Amino acid sequence: MTRRVLGVLVSTLITLSFLTPTAAQAAEWVPKTPPLSTPWTSQVSPANALPEYPRPQLQRPEWQNLNGVWEFAGAANLSNPPIGRPLAEGVLVPYPIESALSGIKRHEDNMFYRRTFTVPSGWSGRNVKLNFGAVTWESRVWVNGRQVGTHTGGYDAFSFDITSALVAGTNEIVVGVSSPIDGSRYPIGKQRRSPSGIWYTASSGIWQTVWLEPVRGANITRLDTTPNVGAGALDLVVQGTAGQSVTAEVLSGGAVVGRQTGTTGTSLRVPVPNARLWSPDDPFLYDLRVTLGSGDSATGYFGMRSLGKAVVGGVMRPLLNGKFVFQQGTLDQGYWPDGLYTAPTDAALRFDLERQKALGFNMVRKHIKVEPARWFYHADRLGLLVWQDMPSVDAVDDVPNSHANYESELRRIIDQLKGITSIVQWVPFNEGWGEYDAGRIVNLVRSIDNTRLVNHNSGANCCVSDPDPGNGDVIDDHHYQITTATRAPDANRVAVLGEFGGLGRRVTGHEYQPGAGFAYGALYPDETSLTKRYEEVAKQVARMIHTRGLSASVYTEPYDVENEVNGFYTYDRRILKMTESRVRDVNTKVLAIARGTAVGPDDVVSLRVTTSGYTDRYLRHSGGTARTDVITDDLGRLDATFLVRPGLAGASCLSFESRNFPGQFLRHSNSVLRKDANDGSALFRGDATFCAREGSGGTALESYNVPGAFVRHYNSNVYLARSGGTNPWDTANSFAADTTWAISVALFRSGAELPLDQARSFQVTTPGFTDRFLRHREGLARTDAVTASSDAVTKSDATFVVRRGFAEPTCYSLESRNFPGQFLRHANYRVQLGSNDNTDVFRRDATFCAQQGTGGVRLESFNELGTAVRHYAEEVWVASNGGAHAYDNTASYNQDTSWAVSSPWAP
Repeated sequence: MTRRVLGVLVSTLITLSFLTPTAAQAAEWVPKTPPLSTPWTSQVSPANALPEYPRPQLQRPEWQNLNGVWEFAGAANLSNPPIGRPLAEGVLVPYPIESALSGIKRHEDNMFYRRTFTVPSGWSGRNVKLNFGAVTWESRVWVNGRQVGTHTGGYDAFSFDITSALVAGTNEIVVGVSSPIDGSRYPIGKQRRSPSGIWYTASSGIWQTVWLEPVRGANITRLDTTPNVGAGALDLVVQGTAGQSVTAEVLSGGAVVGRQTGTTGTSLRVPVPNARLWSPDDPFLYDLRVTLGSGDSATGYFGMRSLGKAVVGGVMRPLLNGKFVFQQGTLDQGYWPDGLYTAPTDAALRFDLERQKALGFNMVRKHIKVEPARWFYHADRLGLLVWQDMPSVDAVDDVPNSHANYESELRRIIDQLKGITSIVQWVPFNEGWGEYDAGRIVNLVRSIDNTRLVNHNSGANCCVSDPDPGNGDVIDDHHYQITTATRAPDANRVAVLGEFGGLGRRVTGHEYQPGAGFAYGALYPDETSLTKRYEEVAKQVARMIHTRGLSASVYTEPYDVENEVNGFYTYDRRILKMTESRVRDVNTKVLAIARGTAVGPDDVVSLRVTTSGYTDRYLRHSGGTARTDVITDDLGRLDATFLVRPGLAGASCLSFESRNFPGQFLRHSNSVLRKDANDGSALFRGDATFCAREGSGGTALESYNVPGAFVRHYNSNVYLARSGGTNPWDTANSFAADTTWAISVALFRSGAELPLDQARSFQVTTPGFTDRFLRHREGLARTDAVTASSDAVTKSDATFVVRRGFAEPTCYSLESRNFPGQFLRHANYRVQLGSNDNTDVFRRDATFCAQQGTGGVRLESFNELGTAVRHYAEEVWVASNGGAHAYDNTASYNQDTSWAVSSPWAP
């Protein structure tokens, strides 16, 4: 924006501030220049600073918005409020004072706001409430010189009845705020006085809407809504003046569908007949109308849905409406370059959630912050599940003097938000920041709201976390590059990947501080490479759903935040850094795999039984016939491993090729599942093709040519079965569980064979370079020409002994022929020789899984996700196809990662 255009904008906005009749007259708002402007920055003015009614769940038709220009001044303390004294600066409420949109753009530990207003004449005879969406942190409020209330807490709404302090005509409000930010006394989330790294600019003072509304003397203060799907009703508690009669009505499309009467403070069960259930796929909301005997009334809304957890497919899973729904979300931190904690407009607030839904996500983890009520309304309306974090204190470790403040605000936040349909999980702590008494805090949360899962500490495997108390509902690990598996669920808790990803890309012209951006993973040079890497990590998440019992994943993050450049979008929300269609497609595939309706293709998989009591069994072939067994040896692992191929009779379905008998497939014959060679006939193709259907927590495999019949285990054997049919294996008892298979990462991880304990050499297969072989020289792996006339050292350097993989026995480690005890491993992606120091990182770095390549064998890294051993400009790396580095170049990637396994140069 040019200086001239900015000057015109500022002049126009200042003029608007004077035209606003209730704005303070002594101060002017002069917007500051943000580090980045969003598409909505220029739309903000005193005349339209968040004009929407701020509380959709308790809405009244008459109200007065007090957002706009207030007078402002920093202060040494709050002991001397400027009653009747104009203040020199103008601040635009409700933008935090450190933001550019506020017009202040600096931090103050203590501050005063001042403005005037006039009560509409039509409110005569009713009480007037002054409402604040949120103020950080301590607030003291005076109306016409009388202190009407105080409040502590930066994330919960509060109200004062100011009726007795009002006068005819013009009234004055003064708000004093103390917000020292650092000091470990109270929750502040990621705000810091001196931001850096993962800590961001503070958001002090008033940061949500301020408004007035008229109420009856006896009035409603909160609507606690709990959908009761089993009872076909809404359980409602109307909070407010005690002893008032209540009439509650549920409406759909404007028509009343349920009505109940009762009294305030008691539970009412309002019928919701034939309820339409809320879900991410169908986020239907009912309207609610409540009236007290005093005449006070308000409207709200809710969705009918049930939450819980149960063993599904042999695994403890979270439930939505009685079904396991994989929760695929983002780590949404809710910061803006122009408004910091406060979105510039409601359209901007809505945009953040709309774009995440468009990318294929069905969940948002609201990280270390609580958003305004309208954010939750948009999540409810769009159909996004929400994990709600409790903002942490600023200390990494437990600070005792913060406990009372933390628990008081935690109680108020949960009480305020427990009627939100989309919230499915509470998260009291993150990575141990300020964690204390976690087991007791879990119980505290349950005592306030026992309808949702409680995740005691997201990232409990990380950082400064205390020992796991074991009484929450969730086992939550953080693994950014997913180089190790998450913990499995247990008998009482679901397992989730609470944070992963953090893939970065700087975009010139859209950086908070040009050149200073960092990511939790690698920085990628362009849209293609970043998207490709996201696809790889998303596929790994999919593999863990049925292999490790994973129930949710949270990608870091939807938008860049200050110097973090991990976002799908830049911090200014102007540039999508990945290819939308590809992100959405892979996210959709992950959800389909979780449902059981998608598998592979071209994955190497095993099929685990999901029937309770038999979940240690896998489908295998033995003597040509399929059966289920507990697998204990390599032969069993091979027999239980299959390559998923496009269906022989229909590419939209699947065929399963034997890992250790190439060209032979699982097929049904006379209702028995067996392994046979493909004879090319139409009958065989049909018999060997199965279509993935949604099972009971996994995949049901329906026969392609016998519709309605499914692959089922029965008495250790495997049949094609039809529920209620004439055969013994058609019994309806346990049919859904017996026909559901957890299709997981293969028991035999290598899809191609290498000869154990034998020496081999690995030849380049790339055309024009086939005289070259993998070798080590001066400790580094490279490729050189090796011929019969080469010297003995060169031949020995190009020879490796195949050993069992250190980190995975069905993969391989490659021992140097001429340096016994030294193995090929990668470090910082470069392949090199190293001595086995028995550390976990070495074992993983020195393990490679052999897969079928293009004219050879591909050696996949066990722990560097989506990479394979590649030669590039004579050097050898573990490279991804289209990653962040030069050696990740997509050109000839498939050939460069394929190695012909040849006789050893040095036997």
